[in-house]
Amino acid sequence: MMHAANLINGQERQGEEALAVYNPSRYDHVIGTIPRSSAADVADAVAAADQARTIWRNAGAMARGNALFSAARIIEAHRDELAILAATEMGKPIGEARGEALRAAAILRYYAGEGARSVGEVIPAGNPKTLQYTTRDPVGVIAVITPWNFPLAIPMWKIAPALAYGNTVVIKPAELASLSAYQMLALILSCFPEGVLNVVIGRGREAGEALIRHPRVDAITFTGSSAVGSHIAEVAASRGVKYQLEMGGKNPVIVAEDADLASAVELTVSGAMRSAGQKCTATSRVIVMSSVHSVFRDALVERVRQLKTGDPLDAETYLGPVVSASQKESVMSFVEDAKRSGGRLLIGGNLPDLPGHFVLPTIFDDVSADAPIAQEEVFGPVVAIVSAASLDEAIAVANSVRYGLSASVFTKSLSTALEVVDRLDAGMVRVNEETAGVEYQAPFGGKKESSSHSREQGRAAIEFFTETKTVAIRSV
Repeated sequence: MMHAANLINGQERQGEEALAVYNPSRYDHVIGTIPRSSAADVADAVAAADQARTIWRNAGAMARGNALFSAARIIEAHRDELAILAATEMGKPIGEARGEALRAAAILRYYAGEGARSVGEVIPAGNPKTLQYTTRDPVGVIAVITPWNFPLAIPMWKIAPALAYGNTVVIKPAELASLSAYQMLALILSCFPEGVLNVVIGRGREAGEALIRHPRVDAITFTGSSAVGSHIAEVAASRGVKYQLEMGGKNPVIVAEDADLASAVELTVSGAMRSAGQKCTATSRVIVMSSVHSVFRDALVERVRQLKTGDPLDAETYLGPVVSASQKESVMSFVEDAKRSGGRLLIGGNLPDLPGHFVLPTIFDDVSADAPIAQEEVFGPVVAIVSAASLDEAIAVANSVRYGLSASVFTKSLSTALEVVDRLDAGMVRVNEETAGVEYQAPFGGKKESSSHSREQGRAAIEFFTETKTVAIRSV
């Protein structure tokens, strides 16, 4: 059993109370405890980060990169134990969890290399004796608030660039994934000077609210629900600090008449059902041209019928449980609403006889484009099929939701692909690829209510975690 603690100024600190963490695969199995942290714990963590900021900034980009390289080696060496913990804590199948641990290490390596990359540019000045150029300063103390669905990768794709560019960090991981985040960050804590990386774990609103409102926090980066994101935006705007929000998605795939249907089926299933659909980029709507609707539908159902739901530590498992009882109830409420509102249930739609928070992979056909299951984020293994008579109609349906994170089109036609890419209201569009995921060297983010319109990962991260300084030096 693991007992997580806050990590403040390089030291472990227990909170006011130890709270039990349950395995979502087994109702009665306690796997560890997390602390209930207070506003005072947050204040101490922010004070430590604030005190360390000058030391970390002055260490220089190359030294910071070396620290990140060291952290990457440690995570890679401990990938199996981190994967087992993540699979046990939030239900992700072990193969996916191991891949996530390796991705965390890869992200660290990528941003470790930032120390050797150029920043800024030389700009001509009106006076020929003046050297004018830009450089970048770190923002300061970064509040990092992360979700439970990627307990290893998402913390790292925020922390790694923040540290690489000279900021210090206080992270509050999601309550339902705190053990995994704690273990990963505790392993690498010694790579950095005291106070550079701090972890505060909390249940409820007290710790998170204290963190976003703290006067010494200079920027907030958040991934999670739209409701919480909107609140963070209001608080950050009132304080005049930078904020970065990545929130929901209602991600469509469009299956064109000339699509490779076998590939489209496999990638739709992967995008929709991996991690039990608990990804902001998960495929949740399939918009199919009428001429291939029945063939695609039948093949999709047959492929889903082959999926194994069960123990996430079993290498043969495709879907583990959803993360909690409340998440299972939320998913099933969408399923029951779809049944009542006229969607045709093709497969799933009920709960398996397993001792955990399991939901069977579910597909509805003949779904109205304005039904809740086609409009709102379900965050579970549920797909709504919508038929379209033309490409114009398919694009209109795809764009008819308040989100705009990720989308895909399956087609063999370059002209169709380019038209869809141009017209879809999504921050990420993929051709003959699943909607889920993006490579860490590429910008990540959405449009509309999916994002605050900044981008994470890749070199795009420099825009949030630094501020441009323009310098002019005149010779005398």
